[in-house]
Formats: sequence, C-alpha cells, structure tokens
Amino acid sequence: MPHETPPRPPSPQDPDARRRAPLRVVVADDNPVVRAGLTALLSGREDITVVAEAADGREAWEATYHHRPDVVLLDVRMPGVDGISALPHLVPVAPVLMLTYSGEAEIVREALRRGAAGYLVHGEFTAGQLIDAVRDISQGHARFTSTATGALLAQLRRGPAPAGGSLPDGLGEMDANAHVKDPSTANNLRVSAETLSQVQSSMRQSSPVDRSRFRLSAREAEIMDLIASGMTNQQIAAVCFISEKTVKNHINRIFAKLHSTSRAEAAAKWLGTAPDSTSREAR
Repeated sequence: MPHETPPRPPSPQDPDARRRAPLRVVVADDNPVVRAGLTALLSGREDITVVAEAADGREAWEATYHHRPDVVLLDVRMPGVDGISALPHLVPVAPVLMLTYSGEAEIVREALRRGAAGYLVHGEFTAGQLIDAVRDISQGHARFTSTATGALLAQLRRGPAPAGGSLPDGLGEMDANAHVKDPSTANNLRVSAETLSQVQSSMRQSSPVDRSRFRLSAREAEIMDLIASGMTNQQIAAVCFISEKTVKNHINRIFAKLHSTSRAEAAAKWLGTAPDSTSREAR
C-alpha cells in the first residue's frame, strides 16, 4: 500500500451528472460468499452499482483509488492489510461504511476515530436498512447499528479516548506506515446533536409497503428482503451468519405466513407487485 493517499479526482463539469448516475460502491470482505451476496443485494437496486470487490485492505485501496466510488463497504478482519489499517488510506478518497461482524467497543471507536462514516454489525440490520445506509453515507449522513451506537455513546460519556490505544488481534499493526495528508478527514469524528439524532433513528426507517400484516419476525423480514433481492440460501446464510439449514427453516415459516409456494411468489407479495396480493393476504 503506498505511503501517501492520492489526490481527490477533479469535480465533474456537470455537478448534477454524478447525482443522476447510480451510486458506485466497492465491497471489501475476505469471504467470497459474503462479497457475492452483498454485490447481488446492492446491484439489484437501480440506483446502486458495485464497481469492484476486494478481499483485503490493500485490494480495497487499489479498487478505491482506481474507481473513485461513492461508498466503500469495508470489513474489519481481513488477511494481510485489515480494515482498520486500510481506513486512513480510504477515507480521503471515498466515505467508508464499516460492514462487519466485529462489534468490540475498542474496534468500533478506533474505526470512527480513523474516519469511518458509519458502522454496521451483521445481524443488527435488515437488507433494506443496509440499502438505506449506503444511500445515506453517500450523502454525508452517519449510520450505525445498536452495538456501534452503544460504543459511541459510552465514549462520549467518558470523553475522548487516548491516542495510541491497543487493538485486539493485532488489528492496526500497519498504522505506522499510514501517512495521511489530511488528518482532519481521517482522524477527527466530531459528534454533534444532529449526528446523535441520526444514530438513534438510523435503523428505524419504515418501508413504503405496509408489511405488518404478514406478521414476520425481524429476522424473517431481513431474510425476506434478501430473498427479494435475489440471493441464494448460501448467500443469505453468509450475510446473516447463520447456517443454510436455519435459512431454510426461516423460509418455510415465511412461505406459510405469506401463503406462498415459491420465492418468486413470496417476493412479489413482499414487494407489493403481486396483482392479487391484497385479496390473498386477507384470507
């Protein structure tokens, strides 16, 4: 990884052109199934496209430097250059949303200190909430799940964390080589009342389709979002960190509640595109 971050690309001549184009995302995770699942989920939206995937922090930096995406989704624990070490190189180029299974408070705080724009812990958000988070991060709004929110609020109550704190599992060991030209971008996270409000409400966005009548649990709704996005059972298992058998059990219960016999039928009802969904669901 180079010792200096590249300069930002020049602004487009038409400032509205980039807003009209789909959001460009880089997905960085060492698990190929998770990468494939996230790519399938994000690319299923008309306003989002995945421009590159990466298996570690170095590949994430190279993809970010080359593609100049609107958002980088970054895992924490990856071989070689981990996500924490890569952060100072990425944030001057594109906003970074941590998307990881690592919920340790010290890792969350260090990620935010190094410039992460948001922090989502797997199992604490639905597919729809992830999509909303990507859109919000691209517009400069912070997004956090409950574990990250708890770590952030705990730090605020105690005051700023001391610089140079140790991280578990050797994370951040390459930071000695991370030279950032703009420390205000990479290292300073100023939390205002507005940001705290965003934190508290970030994962409470309501869907335009009334799905309460289906009576799905939070986990079932998350899995139904993933089914509707086109994910396979294997991909859903990887993204949700559960077994494929558990996924199948959830799907059986979902089909029963939606009175559906196929993924396509269930997705059509869930998305509100089934022509007779209202009459069927009322039965």
